[in-house]
Amino acid sequence: MTTENDELRRRLGAAEAEIERLRARNEGHVHAPVGAERTSAAGTNLLFTAAEKTRMPQIVTDPNLPDNPIVFANRAFQELCGYGAEDLIGRNCRFLQGPDTDPADVAKVRDAIAACRDVVVEIVNYHRDGTPFRNELYVSPVFDPDGRLRYFFASQLDVTRFRTEEGRLAESEARYRTLFEAVDAGFCIVEMRYDAANRAVDYRFVEVNPAFESHTGLRDVAGRWVSEVIPGLEQSWKDAYGEVALTGRPTRFESGAVAMGRWFDVHALRIGEAARRRVAILFNDITERREAERVLEDTARERTDERDMVWRTSRDLFLVCGFDGHYRSVNPAWTEMLGWSEDELVGATFDAFIHPEDLASVQAVFGDLVNGIVLDDLDVRMRTRDGGFRWLSWYAIPRGDHFYAAGRDVTERKTLEEQLRQSQKLEAVGQLTGGVAHDFNNLLTVIKSSTDLLKRPNLAEERRIRYVDAISDTVDRAAKLTGQLLAFARRQALRPEVFDVGRGVASVSDMVRTLTGSRIHVETHVDPFRDARGREVPCLVDADPSQFDTALVNMVVNARDAMRGEGRIAIRVRTASMVPAVRAHPALRGDFVAVSVADTGPGIAPDVLDRIFEPFFTTKGVGQGTGLGLSQVFGFAKQSGGEVVAESRPGAGAAFTLYLPRASATAVPEGEAPEPAPLADGHGTCVLLVEDNQEVGAFAAQALEELGYRTVWAVDAERALLELERIPYRFEVVFSDVVMPGMNGIDLACEIRRRQPGLPVVLASGYSDVLAARGSHGFELLRKPYSVADLSRILRMAVERAASRPG
Repeated sequence: MTTENDELRRRLGAAEAEIERLRARNEGHVHAPVGAERTSAAGTNLLFTAAEKTRMPQIVTDPNLPDNPIVFANRAFQELCGYGAEDLIGRNCRFLQGPDTDPADVAKVRDAIAACRDVVVEIVNYHRDGTPFRNELYVSPVFDPDGRLRYFFASQLDVTRFRTEEGRLAESEARYRTLFEAVDAGFCIVEMRYDAANRAVDYRFVEVNPAFESHTGLRDVAGRWVSEVIPGLEQSWKDAYGEVALTGRPTRFESGAVAMGRWFDVHALRIGEAARRRVAILFNDITERREAERVLEDTARERTDERDMVWRTSRDLFLVCGFDGHYRSVNPAWTEMLGWSEDELVGATFDAFIHPEDLASVQAVFGDLVNGIVLDDLDVRMRTRDGGFRWLSWYAIPRGDHFYAAGRDVTERKTLEEQLRQSQKLEAVGQLTGGVAHDFNNLLTVIKSSTDLLKRPNLAEERRIRYVDAISDTVDRAAKLTGQLLAFARRQALRPEVFDVGRGVASVSDMVRTLTGSRIHVETHVDPFRDARGREVPCLVDADPSQFDTALVNMVVNARDAMRGEGRIAIRVRTASMVPAVRAHPALRGDFVAVSVADTGPGIAPDVLDRIFEPFFTTKGVGQGTGLGLSQVFGFAKQSGGEVVAESRPGAGAAFTLYLPRASATAVPEGEAPEPAPLADGHGTCVLLVEDNQEVGAFAAQALEELGYRTVWAVDAERALLELERIPYRFEVVFSDVVMPGMNGIDLACEIRRRQPGLPVVLASGYSDVLAARGSHGFELLRKPYSVADLSRILRMAVERAASRPG
């Protein structure tokens, strides 16, 4: 102990001597040279010595030197940022900043230094390895005895972990709040009150969700005691929740509240520390289910003549089945409906009488029954004794080691539903066929008339050019019509890319105003999108931008026509966490971007609202529209993984909202569209042409030869592969149709890529379910109908790209 005291006295004396020497140096205005100030514990300045000893990262800068450089950095700061003293000394602190550093935070520090005052700011700095960290920075000026500014002393505190935890906590709170508001089950948090004997005597509602009222019928209960809200509530409820709050053991039970006349399925668990005595309760009203169970159980037990009569005379199927899958008891209706006797059924397994296609769905819900979950409204085909099947809708209740079930024959209902579906399909096909025939006959009329006129002798060159242009324009219109049909059928080959919806809407807005005219006022509003840190970010989707533009224009044109040329159209872009239930589809939760177009027109009649997305259905006059605009919107939304919702009330306008899944990737940078290449000479390039259609194949071969290509024509994929094997590396490019008998063009291209990776492949297609479902697998795609110029450009581009690749 004496030795330790002596050592302490020695260190204290040395420190006092250092302080006296420092005071004397300051009184004489003597400054240590910069080289000395860079030292750590070996230095002569007590300020630097103390900074070196502390575990808090600290630096010292000298404002009397140019650019206020760092003249000292302790070991803790070097470990924090990853830089050594030789990397730090002599440099301004700004090199520690990066892209995530807020310029406003930097300005606060700069202004404080300029004013020679203290500042505390939270700022993002960067490690030597490039990773950011959030730093709480304390900067203080140091003056000499004459009041002259000598140093700036800065202490750092890495708060990255704390801010990360705060973000996670905020995210967790947001998820909890969303679930709290949206869950269908009743949910509440209660706080228990105990007597001197530690027995729960009451509890107070701390918080309740919106579904609480629908399940209990109670309103405005937050902050009130249950004894006030439900006088006479049984003590068993208080005891159950009191036990959970004291022990922390969660519980689940079904119980009836006599005071409320209801039955509830309840889950309860303690939240927080035991001292808070708070319990979270999730519950569902099961009064109707319990009543149905009582009736079914009483019927199955056959305890009275009346119940026995129900069991024997009911036309519904009753059964008692063990969780081992074996029937224990069945009623006589089985024999009457399905032909099986009681002896044939009892002891048999339930899956022996179920249609093979329905086994998977039955086995999936069987596990729920074993876990105590009631089965409701399961439609299953049951085998009859003569080998047929009948549809039955089942309701089942688990009890102990078995379950009770009741099945009702719904075969006639299923038959009628199927007949209705077939009728609707035929009606839709008839409408679609009629619409296609009408529009294509109009287009063919133009083409036929133009060709007849071209055959006239001594035709003037001006008229010849006019008729040829008419044919070309009509072909473009026909291609657009087929594209709209494929969009509705969700069979178009999309070219998705990540893009900013807000920017896309803005780029289309000028064209939209041109479409609507001066008497229609168009408003565009893009809600700000922010990330988890509150920064404004672009709103991205992964979809075909061209089809998106078309869908937006179609919705605007529909709104314009509905208002008869005068009114207001509002286009809004926002985020959405849910797509509402529509067209028999349930609500869909997720992260979506919603683009809505609302008008001030007369609205849509309810009997029309359900049909507006059908192809060729229109309420416009003859010649005012094809009826395919909204069909394109519908098909694009569905094929892009989204939805389109129409809302309207007669006299109150209409709103169409397009929902698309939000993307998290970085937007593809926008660049200028390349200029279309002129018609290119083939220069003897050898092309393997794969086309099964004789007319198209002959045209393509002739066109390629006129362009200067050498062509070998194969009528299917198998012959194409034989040509590739016969003389390897003869071909410089392959031009193949997609839809062919046998191996399709996609599979052929993949096989060529496997055999000759450097050989470019160009695909051509007017429609392909393979392309619509799986994309083009990275191969160039030429859409039919194509022109000679289109064919020339894409072949030249494919050959040049292949030639530019290394090797």
